[in-house]
Amino acid sequence: MKTIGLIGGLSWESTSVYYECINRSIQQQLGGIHSAKCLLYSFDFEEIAKLQREGEWDIATKRMIEVAKIVEDGGADLIAICTNTMHLMANEVQEAIEVPLIHIVDCVVEEIKAKKIAKVGLLGTRFTMEQSFYKERLITNDIDVIIPEEEDRQTVHDVIFGELCKGIMNETSKEAYLNIINKLVESGAEGIILGCTEIPLLIQQNDTCIPLFDTTAIHANKMVQKALA
Repeated sequence: MKTIGLIGGLSWESTSVYYECINRSIQQQLGGIHSAKCLLYSFDFEEIAKLQREGEWDIATKRMIEVAKIVEDGGADLIAICTNTMHLMANEVQEAIEVPLIHIVDCVVEEIKAKKIAKVGLLGTRFTMEQSFYKERLITNDIDVIIPEEEDRQTVHDVIFGELCKGIMNETSKEAYLNIINKLVESGAEGIILGCTEIPLLIQQNDTCIPLFDTTAIHANKMVQKALA
């Protein structure tokens, strides 16, 4: 079994899901009381969220590289950034380390293609929905992407930072998300990417008939696959 390196705390609410998902999958596949060999570096998320708000992406990139090297030096054989937004600097992080960085979008692309879906709606932070780093990786793989309208993007973003990152699950917010998902479906989306690792805390597949791509579970399961390969 390879050692999994996790860059987490972005937020810790979803990082805890990564940890549970990885270990449950290892136990299911190996049996007994097996669990994952892993290393976790957990940020104080406010440090990173402040850099995001202020547009200090160069500083955020430096911090991510520093931490990736710490995790690599600690013995990780492969590394995951446990958030969608901070894949904005995934290429720079990969260039700075020797072990593979398992890119969350590549994992999602595999799942979308397996379902033969050509057009998806993308939910996430404003950074993920509005900047090009995420959408371009999908488009390069022949997957069309649509995002919510301006007001809905702000709603999705505000719920993530104001509620989900604090462990608050609000039924009103859930209804708002489902309404936004329905609008994306009306615009032609055949599936929806839950492109923030906190969103699956609020929205699950049994809430809608449209296929959902839970980026947290998809990414965690790919890490297990790579660790046991």
